[in-house]
Amino acid sequence: MIDKLIEGIKKKNAPIVVGLDPMLKYVPEYIITEKFNNFGKGIKGACEAVLEYNKGIVDAVCDLVPAVKPQIAMYEQFGPEGVLTFKKTVDYCKEKGLVVIGDVKRGDIGSTSEAYAIGHLSSVEIGGDYYEGFNEDFATVNPYLGSDGIRPFLDVCRKERKGIFILVKTSNPSSGEFQDRLIDGIPLYEHVARKVDEWGSDLLNADGSYSYVGAVVGATYPEMGAALRKVMPKAYILVPGYGAQGGKGSDLKPFFNADGLGAIVNSSRGIIAAYKQDKYASFGERGYADAARQAVIDMQQDIASALG
Repeated sequence: MIDKLIEGIKKKNAPIVVGLDPMLKYVPEYIITEKFNNFGKGIKGACEAVLEYNKGIVDAVCDLVPAVKPQIAMYEQFGPEGVLTFKKTVDYCKEKGLVVIGDVKRGDIGSTSEAYAIGHLSSVEIGGDYYEGFNEDFATVNPYLGSDGIRPFLDVCRKERKGIFILVKTSNPSSGEFQDRLIDGIPLYEHVARKVDEWGSDLLNADGSYSYVGAVVGATYPEMGAALRKVMPKAYILVPGYGAQGGKGSDLKPFFNADGLGAIVNSSRGIIAAYKQDKYASFGERGYADAARQAVIDMQQDIASALG
């Protein structure tokens, strides 16, 4: 699956992943009103509105970007109906030919970790037959329970040729409370990066250039990105924090390898809620999808300029 991601990045000249992280406040009022009229003012109506909103954005950007990243918490807040909406969103994105990164940040041990890996990246055995769960192409994983929590994901990645992105240095302001702590004179995040490089060493793509085991490193820490790029030369880096969280195109070059590959940059509300920004206000709420498309084009140009 890493090869499909790289192929999409090259074809579309866009190392961009759109975060499908819908809050109800992002959804245009006309969509909410229509779905409430048809399905009732409640969970069902809200979820139908979210799904319609997602489809509009996906339709508008699927020819521009190689991947999307739905954040499962934004769907889980609506309970079982929301989880079903997450699954419907994943399926719709795959119908459009997009690589799907499930932003699920799972982290546990043993059979629990195995169940997470199966549910998101593989299929479950029932009476001798196998059934897919959410069926994303990649999943985000929290490594802070150690190798016990990662090995079940590695086993599934090996079997299914799918991938994971392991949290190494996250973009949030308080990440340093733990991740920057020195252990034997080295920051904890660098210790994690070294394990990412180790875990992915025998899970390489066809030409051996990149691993199925990637890393999450925030755009808000470009100097750390430069150091971690050297520690993990074959790990694809998923870079959150661009746009709304303060990351800029000029911050991104350290995350990429000399071949111009090696990183994919995420923007969520900066794209999906672009119509609410002054810059794109002229599109109006009924043009929310067109505003998202323009935001992707602007992001693509910003990154291309930064990478030279």
